[in-house]
Amino acid sequence: ELYAGQNLSSARFAQELVRLGYIPQTPVDRPGTFRRKGDTVDVFVREFRFSDQTQPAQKLRIGFEDEAISTLARDDGADVPVFRLDPLLIGSIFPIHGEDRIIVAPAEVPPLLPQALKAVEDRKFETHHGVNPLAILRALFVNVRAGQVEQGGSTLTQQLSKNLFLHAGRTPLRKIREVAMAVVLEARYGKDTILEAYLNEIYLGQDGHHAIRGIGAAARFYFGKSADALSLSESALLAGMISAPNRTAPTRHPVVAVERRNLVLRLMAQQERISRSSALRAGRARLGTRAHPTPALDSRYFRDFAVTSLTRGLPARGVAVYTTLDATLQHAAERAVRNHLDRLQLRGAEAALLAIDPRTGEVLAMVGGRDYGASQFNRSTDARRQPGSAFKPIVALAALEQWKGKAPAFTLASVIEDSPLRVKTPKGPWEPANYDGGFRGPVTFRQAMEQSLNVPFARIGLAVGPQRIVATARKLGIQSPLAAVPSLALGSSEVTLLELVRAYGVLASGGHLADTRAIVGQARYGETVPEQARAEPVQVIDPAVTYLVTSSLEGVVQRGTGRALNESGRWEGVAGKTGTSNDWRDAWFVAYSANLVVGVWVGFDDGRSLKLTGAGAALPIVASFFRQLNEAVGREPFEVPQGISQGYVQLARGDSWGECGTREVFLEGTEPDGEDCGWQAAHQWESLRDWGRDMERRARRYLEEVIAERLDRRGPRR
Repeated sequence: ELYAGQNLSSARFAQELVRLGYIPQTPVDRPGTFRRKGDTVDVFVREFRFSDQTQPAQKLRIGFEDEAISTLARDDGADVPVFRLDPLLIGSIFPIHGEDRIIVAPAEVPPLLPQALKAVEDRKFETHHGVNPLAILRALFVNVRAGQVEQGGSTLTQQLSKNLFLHAGRTPLRKIREVAMAVVLEARYGKDTILEAYLNEIYLGQDGHHAIRGIGAAARFYFGKSADALSLSESALLAGMISAPNRTAPTRHPVVAVERRNLVLRLMAQQERISRSSALRAGRARLGTRAHPTPALDSRYFRDFAVTSLTRGLPARGVAVYTTLDATLQHAAERAVRNHLDRLQLRGAEAALLAIDPRTGEVLAMVGGRDYGASQFNRSTDARRQPGSAFKPIVALAALEQWKGKAPAFTLASVIEDSPLRVKTPKGPWEPANYDGGFRGPVTFRQAMEQSLNVPFARIGLAVGPQRIVATARKLGIQSPLAAVPSLALGSSEVTLLELVRAYGVLASGGHLADTRAIVGQARYGETVPEQARAEPVQVIDPAVTYLVTSSLEGVVQRGTGRALNESGRWEGVAGKTGTSNDWRDAWFVAYSANLVVGVWVGFDDGRSLKLTGAGAALPIVASFFRQLNEAVGREPFEVPQGISQGYVQLARGDSWGECGTREVFLEGTEPDGEDCGWQAAHQWESLRDWGRDMERRARRYLEEVIAERLDRRGPRR
């Protein structure tokens, strides 16, 4: 959707248009064309049938300022409040074959397209009974004279038989079977049925690793339009490709493609299927193929997820399914994952990325693994792994919110001891340790979060209780089994990336949990139905409590373990948390702004150690993802809700305390009185007293050593 004020630059919008198959040209005089001039983009939008309405083709002028849309108007100057751009086709499903298809009926293609097919491939289609003996004899003569197979002499029905039932090799036995099957097809089915099957089965080239089958898919791939919008020139070009699709593809061999197109046009004129003047005009037309400057999206992990999300099961033939995927974000996600895994050079390492809109629960981008072709297992939705410290924000929510009417157990300024801890459990003693093996003495709750200190959070978890942590996780939408044990506070129970991202979405949206959503609507082609109903987000956590956690996670990105995400200081409103499981098996990083949550997992499927932390293995993928989006992330600070106040505190610095005067955020009623830090005086006095006693012991020991050394130098006393 486009609207004034939307965070979008003219360069990114032009890139999106090219991805949709729009052609940059001057003048902008037909649907599917656009022109970018400075901060203004003129675009002739194509007609599109959405699930709830048909949007006509029309010309728009869009102005941009400060990397945002400033004006949106029609060609007549009338302002447009909101406009929906025709979406990108990310895939289609033909249930019988399980392949990508765009099924068309003869009535849904221009009348001259079947005429072009018949002119070049089977001029006697209407009169033969599956086989054209004269064409076979002619092909036999040509092949004998050439000493090799150059012509097949096959009718459209024979070609259909070969594509449906036989292998591609050219042998006498296969030819006999092809002829027999063609005769049977002609005896059982009418010409219209055979032509319809041919239109949807014919092979017309490659889109990367994917075969382009059928006129519908070819029209969309080569020209960025539906089959019913093909011109005579485009119809003749596709018909000319059939004999050798990859050698005559207009995107790779434009000169050969034009020659074949013009041959088809001449044959159509000679057979009086079109006039000579029409053939001449079509032969002078530009190719008009869509540009492919960016790699095609491989959104098959998302496609599979969307299919499983269909409430009515797999749609019937001719049904359009409208999804939540954002093509720009998906491309950025695929590129970030692919490039970082290549840099890591860890053979067999996998990664998953998931991005959602926390306000609606819509899935915007999904990468389920390194290579869908090698493994269809979706690690973003189906893999359960230990989140490690990425689970600490959930523990923080449990500790900072009121529970059954009682005051919160902690504030962000609460002081927790980072010192050796030993906990008795039924399975033996549990002794949590920090990632570096050291201890820092007294630290505040905020410092424990920013530096991802395990021992303080283990103490917080013990004070709050594992059962309460489990209850908080359930409120955030985590459904995986969670063991109510002390180590849960450090992320010992397994969750999916989808669950973790959805939980962080509650933080990003101010305490609202939105149902995960991949489908916007579905309708039979040509029909309009209302958008698929969705449940409204539910308030599950107090907005003020989520703000406290978000504030601490902003500190993670600004000063803590996630600071590499925002070293340039580019993004103001971004929070995040790293996570590393036991023995460095799983690396996590989840970051969010008010309108986007993105989570990344990196690891091995068999649980081997990565020997990398979340900051080293997962954070760089999120950083790359954010850099590609640039203006779309973290432009505004998080909104401060009601119920938040400020107070002055001291932060622990090693073995001492910093100067009084550091501001901290609190729930109203839990902030300190005044600005003299007197609320912490008792703890500070204890620390100073202990420090003084320690200094006294050190001084006495030092003096004894100095005196002893001097006595040794003087020799024995006389």
